[in-house]
Amino acid sequence: MATRQELSDFLSEVELRAYKQALFAVQDEHTALDIVQDSMMKLTGKYAHKVPAELPLLFQRILQNTIRDYYRRQKSRSLRISLFSMFAPASDEQNAEYDDAPEPLSQIHDPDYKNNPGIAAEQSEFIELISQALETLPPRQREAFLLRYWEEMDVSETAKIMNCSEGSVKTHCSRATHALAAILAGKGVKR
Repeated sequence: MATRQELSDFLSEVELRAYKQALFAVQDEHTALDIVQDSMMKLTGKYAHKVPAELPLLFQRILQNTIRDYYRRQKSRSLRISLFSMFAPASDEQNAEYDDAPEPLSQIHDPDYKNNPGIAAEQSEFIELISQALETLPPRQREAFLLRYWEEMDVSETAKIMNCSEGSVKTHCSRATHALAAILAGKGVKR
């Protein structure tokens, strides 16, 4: 059974990575924060009695399910809105509320490059390219890629979290890496 301190340490350790995962998935800072907070509350409310070694997989599963729940809610809301919008007058206003949102990977920097502005600029530019490329991937490919290569989970852990077979995880990861490689090659990034 995880102690209160172990649970607190675990949540502190995963919160930034969880936020970035959610941000990649939903493309909205506030929603991503809500998803992470909901996931943490679900973990502490239902699984605080688990041993600390089980917490990472449980949390990732909860996080991914919370993201899926968000998309389900959005889908039903958009259906209701589209049905009611038939009766509303048309509007020409554009909503640019989220155009100023920072890029998801903008906070990641290797500490070895802090003193070299040239390398730091190249790294920042490369991270920007990867971030843009990740946003173009289908959701399941992006999810598999992030879990396997960002969270460094093995295939079986990723399959459990995604609720699919290990073969599906391998397929999603393979397609994601090939798509990312093609996108980056098209932008002039060489291996």
